[in-house]
Amino acid sequence: MVPLFIVDAFTDRPFRGNPAGVVVLDAPAEASWMQAVAGEVNLPETAFLVPAGDHWALRWFTPTAEVDLCGHATLASAHALWEDARADPEHPLVFATASGPLTATRAGDRITLDFPAEPAVAAPAPGALCDALGVTPVASARNRLDWLVEVAGEEEVAAAAPDIARLAALTARGVILTAPSDRDGVDFVSRFFAPAIGVPEDPVTGSAHCALGPWWAARLGREALIGFQCSRRGGTVAVTVRGKRVELGGSAVTVVRGSLVDAGPMPSSAYGRPRPDGDGVGVGDVSPPGRSRS
Repeated sequence: MVPLFIVDAFTDRPFRGNPAGVVVLDAPAEASWMQAVAGEVNLPETAFLVPAGDHWALRWFTPTAEVDLCGHATLASAHALWEDARADPEHPLVFATASGPLTATRAGDRITLDFPAEPAVAAPAPGALCDALGVTPVASARNRLDWLVEVAGEEEVAAAAPDIARLAALTARGVILTAPSDRDGVDFVSRFFAPAIGVPEDPVTGSAHCALGPWWAARLGREALIGFQCSRRGGTVAVTVRGKRVELGGSAVTVVRGSLVDAGPMPSSAYGRPRPDGDGVGVGDVSPPGRSRS
């Protein structure tokens, strides 16, 4: 039987943050099998891990598509490996992924991920985007993954009720909606919508903070920030901008430990497209149901 965990990431309480499935394999599996499992688990992302010497091969799937980068499922993977004594918590974990090597370190209950920065460049938001969001932007920008739309205040972010079908038609992985925070100890808030890859609203999005970190660091004049994603479940992401990289910090809680009873046909001669460098895969022109990032 194949071990399966469900972990709530970017939270220290069960049933908050962003849930991820974590599947630990002994050997590589076919992409079609992993996609079927992710559809069955039906969480925003399911991570698939294979031991590979001194590191782990890692791939991520939404219920409908494979993605090239995912923060919360990487944090969930590290948490599951350490908690289940499959890795030494005194040493960093290294994941070989389609976005290059990613590392995770642990200090107490806090896990820190080293991810590529994805800064967004100022650009006029299309009218269709503003109409679909139902907000009045004060600034907008685009990186190779997403649109970023800044509004005046936290209340507007929390109250937004976007037209998900219209957002799905945009040529982007998703849309980040953000504003300065009114909360003590929080610098900015956000929400993230990605219906094009089968995630109408993601509860807490690590990879969106690869853009939010540089965006708010430039505005607030400091590199270390705290973001709160004000979805229904909610979650907190600590972000530190370090040049072309960002550190994403948060906690995680295991809520389910179990196994896949019928693993089905899963052997594969190759496992994903791990890359030796830190460059991403695919540039900007994301169209469903192809691979994207989360």
